[in-house]
Amino acid sequence: MSWRRRHLLLAAACLPLAACGFEPVYGPNGGAQSLQNRVALAEPGGRDAYLLAQRIEGRLGRAADPAYRLETAVNTSRDGLATTPDGKTTRYHLVGTARYTLRAADGNTVIAQGRVQNFVGYSATGTTVATLAAERDAQSRLMTILADEIVDRLIVAAPAP
Repeated sequence: MSWRRRHLLLAAACLPLAACGFEPVYGPNGGAQSLQNRVALAEPGGRDAYLLAQRIEGRLGRAADPAYRLETAVNTSRDGLATTPDGKTTRYHLVGTARYTLRAADGNTVIAQGRVQNFVGYSATGTTVATLAAERDAQSRLMTILADEIVDRLIVAAPAP
């Protein structure tokens, strides 16, 4: 196939995409621009909420003059996955759920709300100190995953700037 024909086919394939009004969320008129440095977070209450807020703030920036207020609530649970014949748990499954509500700064208008859920695992086969370190690392990873899911959903739902 000639170069011209390939170029023409590629241009024809992109035409419907351009006609649909598609714009990248991180582009000049995307949803990310309307949230960047404009979302105030509620004060976190606890380690999980702090890690979640830290990651969200890292992605969206710190709001000097907030146009939106984000409220979150985090719940986690831990389940044993693998056990030895004598009943000792060697692997844990940490499940986290975060509910979020993005409101306009006036507090009345809800822009977006929802719930995200995910999980991570960690091993408990080492010493007590190693197991505690693995658990803390798993909590941190889980909050990062949940925060990224929340930010992605907020960007998609955000009004254009």
